[in-house]
Amino acid sequence: MQHNAVRMTRVLTTPALVFFGLAYMVPLGIFTTYGQVTVLSEGHLPVAYVITLAAVLFTALSYCRMTSALPLSGSAYSYVQKTFGGNLGFLVGWTQLLDYLFLPIINYMAIGIYLHAEFPAIPMWAIICTTIFIVTSLNILGIKLVSSMNMLIIVMQLLFIALFLYLCFQTPIDFDIETLMAPITIVQGQTSGLFAGAAILCLAFLGFDAISTMAEETKDAKRALPRAIMYTVFIAGVMFIIISYCSHLVYPAWQDFLPDTDTATLAVMRKVGGALLASAFTFAYVIGVFASAMTSQASIVRIFYAMGREGVVPKSVFAYIHPRLKTPVLSIIFVGVTSLFALVLSLNMVVSMISFGALIAFTFVNLTVIKHFVIDSKTPHSAMKLFTYLILPSIGVLLTLWLWTSLDGYALTVGLVWLSIGALYLAFITRGFSKTPPAISAEEVDLIIG
Repeated sequence: MQHNAVRMTRVLTTPALVFFGLAYMVPLGIFTTYGQVTVLSEGHLPVAYVITLAAVLFTALSYCRMTSALPLSGSAYSYVQKTFGGNLGFLVGWTQLLDYLFLPIINYMAIGIYLHAEFPAIPMWAIICTTIFIVTSLNILGIKLVSSMNMLIIVMQLLFIALFLYLCFQTPIDFDIETLMAPITIVQGQTSGLFAGAAILCLAFLGFDAISTMAEETKDAKRALPRAIMYTVFIAGVMFIIISYCSHLVYPAWQDFLPDTDTATLAVMRKVGGALLASAFTFAYVIGVFASAMTSQASIVRIFYAMGREGVVPKSVFAYIHPRLKTPVLSIIFVGVTSLFALVLSLNMVVSMISFGALIAFTFVNLTVIKHFVIDSKTPHSAMKLFTYLILPSIGVLLTLWLWTSLDGYALTVGLVWLSIGALYLAFITRGFSKTPPAISAEEVDLIIG
């Protein structure tokens, strides 16, 4: 079969995966929701990030467990498919597509908005189409090229962040205890806004899970993937906390961000470095979003590849690997074409779809750890094993369910409609659920994992 004859090349190492995850998350992405969550938390954004980091860590640990046990490109789809069976696996994979398929779209929309604002003479549609063409071409040429581009772009963002932090400490600040403690001191009545803000910030950590989709292009995947996931979560979390803390020190008057929270970032940049830094931020942010577009397109292509290899979507298209480039060329082109929806969809709809898909994936990855290591295990359960594979992922499930409470009705409606379409398609390919969905055999899985 085609997918056995030609495989993707294992070229990625732990550092490359960390850069991949950080590129997906966009280090400067902290400023996307800066004003909104600063107002919600009443000036306690660093604490909101600490809460979010703690919540995300439990699910990140579950991804580590499953990438080590089943290092397959399909991520949550593959884990659920191999653990709970084909029907549920397909539905989780189908819903997961919402997260991964629409993340490139939101990146293209952001690039179009920012660059059109900077260069009004260039139509937004032209900017979006050109960016889609460039990103698609880079992904066709291979993940090694995308990885090298990611490293360069992440270094550029880190240099900007270093400059920003340096200028923060050049800004006149009263370094007394009260000022230094203000961003992290919580008083009664502020917790509800704080937790609401923390729920929003969870989307800033999307990217650690995308690392798992690179399993079949990673050297020593069972060791490299878990390490990269945890490094990425910790690096991003610490970076977000430090940036938000310093930003509040130089601009503590969060009430100024009302009513238009979208301008909060530019207000902070102008306070720290004037109009020049504000312009430099726009440039660095667009470059960062470009890197996120590359990595998010690469991730969804790998999920399509896994589903195509199983045969639940057309194998001739999605499981095809170019014999010379060693990349799933047809799948990449398909994602590039579907990304043209960035020209017509609303930002609110795209964000809703991403939120729904991500939380479905997070919930079931936690559950697969319990099923795979506890319920299906034939070895005795020690106290440490139950703590690691039952208690920790159960906390991950509960925290993910808490995040569900932050979704608005629109997100739930869009997500459930998409899930219903997937259920109908599943009924079609299984002839009314009378047979199991197609899947690769255990022998093929062992061959892929190596």
